Amino acid sequence: MCGPIAFILPVDKSSKLQTFIGSGLYHTGRLLSYSMIGLLFGLVGKGLYLAGFQQRLSILIGLLMILLVLIPSRILNRFPISRPIYGFVSKIKSKMGLYLNKRSKKSLFFIGLFNGFLPCGLVYMALLGSVSTGELIDGSLYMIAFGIGTIPMMTSAIYLGNFVKLSVRNTIQKAIPIFVIIIGLMFILRGMGLGIPYVSPSDTQLIISNDPESCITE
Repeated sequence: MCGPIAFILPVDKSSKLQTFIGSGLYHTGRLLSYSMIGLLFGLVGKGLYLAGFQQRLSILIGLLMILLVLIPSRILNRFPISRPIYGFVSKIKSKMGLYLNKRSKKSLFFIGLFNGFLPCGLVYMALLGSVSTGELIDGSLYMIAFGIGTIPMMTSAIYLGNFVKLSVRNTIQKAIPIFVIIIGLMFILRGMGLGIPYVSPSDTQLIISNDPESCITE
């Protein structure tokens, strides 16, 4: 979702400085929306951690990620639960469309802000990561770090959008679902608690990693 938008951003490319400022405003808007969403999902993660549901949630989330990739959108659209989501996304796209037709620094910031709320496989993965932090602020910082990590690729799309062939863009888009499935499998593996450090930690390992005081010995 983010790539095609970056290709058509109304950035002033009359000079390198203007392009830099325009892309910076766009990224600032994205980071702000990511941080707000991260706060929400960090709060959810904190509640789930306190309830002891983290590992079960990890398996469920992994399965959902894989199913969302494998099940055609036309089938998902039949379920009532998807209607509010698509309604929200439709409103976001409508607002963004208004700003995409304007050439101003303000519009670039708001395009980035709305962009952060659009559905995207990679953003979904990051949000699930923010849930796993189990903390409000940590969830927000996790999403900000994710946003910063996407800046090099997104900036390249802004600068080179007119030179990248359509076939290359399509290849990138097709590769994203594969990465989503891989991450989904990793979440399932993590939730199984096989006792593999960092990959599939047991309940005891998770408690120790989330409670630094438990590592202190007399």
